[in-house]
Amino acid sequence: MPPARLYISICASLIFGSVFAQFSLQAQSAKATPLILEKNEGERRVWRPIEGLEGQPSLFILKVDPHNGGSSHLVFGTEDLAPGEKIEAHRHPGSDEILFLQNGLANVTLGDKTREVQGGTTVFIPSGTWISVVNTGKEAIRLVFIFSAPGFEDFMRAESVREGEKVTPLTKAEDAAILTKHAHAVIYKEP
Repeated sequence: MPPARLYISICASLIFGSVFAQFSLQAQSAKATPLILEKNEGERRVWRPIEGLEGQPSLFILKVDPHNGGSSHLVFGTEDLAPGEKIEAHRHPGSDEILFLQNGLANVTLGDKTREVQGGTTVFIPSGTWISVVNTGKEAIRLVFIFSAPGFEDFMRAESVREGEKVTPLTKAEDAAILTKHAHAVIYKEP
């Protein structure tokens, strides 16, 4: 190929690639919607209990994710953890997580370390790291959670109902099927 044609081909490829990349970025940001949400606003959901296991249905709010605001890059929400309640030991294979405990007292196990913490604590959980939280205080802990990539919110929806809908327990078989389907987003430790 003559040098002039090669030069024109390279320039055309670079220009086309740049235009395509800009179009792709604009298309992604076009579907994202800016949001301002008050404390109790967002997609309010209630966890379904698992048949035969202790625990009351509790509320969480998905505030920003692919369905709420159209974020393709993160998930943000809140949850209240009643006294004595816990977040069972689990890990997220494909996403970092940040937990922010706004108030209260808790025992947090991160990897192989357990620490008693209080309101104002930030917990950074790198992808693949085991995490569990137990509310050891006398008040509900208000948690804020952020994931670096979508995925876990689909599991959360599968194991919950919208606030106001009838809350029916999940059978152990239903829970196992949901866990298998969402193993790319969350893995729970065997008891």
